[in-house]
Amino acid sequence: MVLPGASLDVTRFTHPIDLHAVSITDPFWQRETELVRREVIPYQWDALNDRIPGAEKSWCMHNFRLAGRIMAQARQQGAQYTPQAYTYRGYNALPDDPAHPDEDKFYGFLFQDTDFSKWIEAVGYSLIQHPDEALEATADEAIDVVCAAQTPEGYLDTYYIINGMDGAFQNLRAHHELYCLGHLIEGAVSYYQATGKDKLLRAACRFADYVADFFGTADGQCKGYPGHEIAEMALVRLYEVTQDEKYLRLSRFFINERGQEPNYFVEEERRNAEREHRPVQSVNLAYHQAVKPVREQDEAIGHAVRAVYLYSGMADVARMTGDDSLKSACERLWRSIVQEKLYITGGIGATQIGEAFSYAYDLPNDTAYSETCAAIGLAFFARRMLQMSPQREYGDVMELALYNTVLSGMALDGKSFFYVNPLSVVPSACHADSRLQHVKTVRQKWFGCACCPPNIARIVSSIAAYAFTENEDTLLTHLYLGGSIRKTFPTGTLTLSIASDMPWDGHITVTLHADSPVSGTLGFRLPGWCPNPNVTADKPVRVADGYAYLSGDWHDGETIVLDFPMPVRLNRANNRVREDMRQVAVTRGPVTFCAEQADNGENLHLLRVNAEKFGKDGEGVQVLPDSRFGHRTVKLLVPGFRQQEDAEGALYAPYQSAEESPCQIELIPYYAWCNRGEGEMRVWLNV
Repeated sequence: MVLPGASLDVTRFTHPIDLHAVSITDPFWQRETELVRREVIPYQWDALNDRIPGAEKSWCMHNFRLAGRIMAQARQQGAQYTPQAYTYRGYNALPDDPAHPDEDKFYGFLFQDTDFSKWIEAVGYSLIQHPDEALEATADEAIDVVCAAQTPEGYLDTYYIINGMDGAFQNLRAHHELYCLGHLIEGAVSYYQATGKDKLLRAACRFADYVADFFGTADGQCKGYPGHEIAEMALVRLYEVTQDEKYLRLSRFFINERGQEPNYFVEEERRNAEREHRPVQSVNLAYHQAVKPVREQDEAIGHAVRAVYLYSGMADVARMTGDDSLKSACERLWRSIVQEKLYITGGIGATQIGEAFSYAYDLPNDTAYSETCAAIGLAFFARRMLQMSPQREYGDVMELALYNTVLSGMALDGKSFFYVNPLSVVPSACHADSRLQHVKTVRQKWFGCACCPPNIARIVSSIAAYAFTENEDTLLTHLYLGGSIRKTFPTGTLTLSIASDMPWDGHITVTLHADSPVSGTLGFRLPGWCPNPNVTADKPVRVADGYAYLSGDWHDGETIVLDFPMPVRLNRANNRVREDMRQVAVTRGPVTFCAEQADNGENLHLLRVNAEKFGKDGEGVQVLPDSRFGHRTVKLLVPGFRQQEDAEGALYAPYQSAEESPCQIELIPYYAWCNRGEGEMRVWLNV
């Protein structure tokens, strides 16, 4: 649905490649996708059914089964059925006696339904790559349970179905019905694309239809919008699958209404306070990105996950409707993030207070929040910006988030998880200081608020959709996954065989296969971390915005060789970042490295990098293969010094140069930290 007078040429925009056309074979991402398939998806199904000893309970499937029983009772009793009046159960309802929960009560967070939706989304992506009859049967049974909970009108949110439908859509700001809708759509689309089965998709459409009737600009319709964003981009995806323009219009409505005056959230709070006979409370509009209309926003503020989910939806609507003003807003918000609020690990959200963006250049390391979901959301946003405008920076940031903070959120065995991803950890401080209570020193088996674990599963399972996008005559490569990619151009089908050992080696070979000559354009990102990229091919290379483009007739057996040297880089932060003054971080290729206690002993703050011996391009650093983590990585041996620890005694003393001795500082990939037990970790090192 291109809007009349749209100023963008939407025919040049790209969309993610069909996952059926991709087979991943490279050692790195094949390991990650296999880990999700073999370990994470079954583990998370057990978590959703509360079968993991010692882990926080999800209550997710408990709630769906209960809601299904309620709907069955309503159908049986017909006109005699009396719905329960709404009873507030709290933001996180837990049983008084955990050993004996009430089978007739809702438990968990009020958005607990999304645990299922993200799980089924990951299942769908996994089934595309690896058909599995047993997993599909389990998924079908779960879908039956979920669909049985839907009301005859199409509403599907167990919190209100169980606790009273007369409370539905009365607290959009703090409750999460539209968030649940968004994740249900994402999961339903994934499963439909994987299996062709549309039961869950039809349920998602019915819920979306119910919402479309309730919200809108007509008299009597609600003028509200999601408190926790994601419905915006999910509705665009539903439109792309169904071609029903009502879903795109609904997404655009939510985006256009946000932050308008009179402010819906302020008015909603006033109404709720009056109905509940309590004082009106102040509303933190910044937390919800609702201070002003989205086209007027130019700073990333508030809850970081909600923000990047919103920005992703804005980018989707801009792309689908040709709305240049919305695209411009996305570009301004992108600049705010990457120039002022982005960690070198690809994490965002500096403060635990509101899980939010802080002010510009405030990037503390030990108290960092850097939620796993926020990094995933940043990858969502980056890919959508790439779909509108293939610029290297978008791909660089997406790659940075994926190889570092996203993967840090999951242990290497796939069975424990980080919600928070700090850049400096001292376990004794975390245990003693309440200001660090959000920082876990070991990954957790599960979370009551379990947004992050299934979010990791769904993005890892769909990684090829971030690596490759296409339009009719162009295939773009943003990430260098090894494997096979099939692209159909107007003149025929071309298959690319990519040999890659990223992120450890920057030499990539692309071999082309075709039954007859195929005309089209191939584009390859030239990574910003590579100072001297080289592309070798039998065709002219045109470089634009950090992408190398090759066009013409492609023949069977042609090759393209990409060489991306990977110097070890010593990075400093902008000196407005006070926390990183006189410190450096080490990167190689897309990977950020860190020092861990297991390799360097305690008191990592006493280490100092010898910048002179390090060299301009890391000549003084040893890059060594490392197999300690169960798969190929590299470790870095960096020249440095260790300061002698002061003896106990006087807290202060006259200044004198510290005694220190030469040492080698061993660094490992940031995503691999905390897989060898509890210990200190540090990304930024003294220099």
